Amino acid sequence: MVRTLEGMVCLVTGAGRGIGRAIALELARQKARPILTSRSSGHLVQTAAAIKELTGLEPLCVQADLAKEQAIDALVAKVGQAYQRLDALINNAGVTFSGTIEQTPTSVWDHCMAVNARAPFILCRQFLPLLRNGTGRMIINISSVVGVKGYARQTAYTASKHALRGFSIALAEELAPEGITVHVICPGGVDTDLVRQVRPDIPQDQLIRPEEIARVVIWLLASDGQGVVDEIRIRRRSARPWF
Repeated sequence: MVRTLEGMVCLVTGAGRGIGRAIALELARQKARPILTSRSSGHLVQTAAAIKELTGLEPLCVQADLAKEQAIDALVAKVGQAYQRLDALINNAGVTFSGTIEQTPTSVWDHCMAVNARAPFILCRQFLPLLRNGTGRMIINISSVVGVKGYARQTAYTASKHALRGFSIALAEELAPEGITVHVICPGGVDTDLVRQVRPDIPQDQLIRPEEIARVVIWLLASDGQGVVDEIRIRRRSARPWF
């Protein structure tokens, strides 16, 4: 079964560019109500302008540094004031770093953990009351191929994505009795600034397009049958199967 996304209130973190922007645009095409947040106001403006051109509507935009808990609290308050509910929380924002363990400062480790693992934890906790008021009642966490395996020179990033995936598995168990589902998407190399930073060796024409990830998110949101997909792993066509 498939449900319509029209009118669904969906928060997308990291919505200023890359996968987040693609998700926000696809939500707008489906007549949902995307809420956009990003650390960069300039990128938010660009995404909002693209949505307005597409639909004629101006989405709610909230600039927020998700590494700061008070910024998340302010975000929750603004969403609650605007909608009094949240149908789907899509934790997409992420940071990365490439370097050997000896080249990785503790501050970089802490920042990866703060944005990639700690922020989704706080967002899920603080948005729970609004999710309980919603109809979609869904959390989608964008992890990574490195949430399943590991790469040299990506220790901090890999640890943070493993943490996000493990947190998601435990949270899904905790919230299942309430009918709130938690899903994880683990993409391989996607054509984003983040991936090009850590994997410049991959030819751009072999990278997954952000729109491909967005379509998977839409499919999850629209699924309304008895089957539930907990995790989706998406690899590059040129990569080895079953990462």
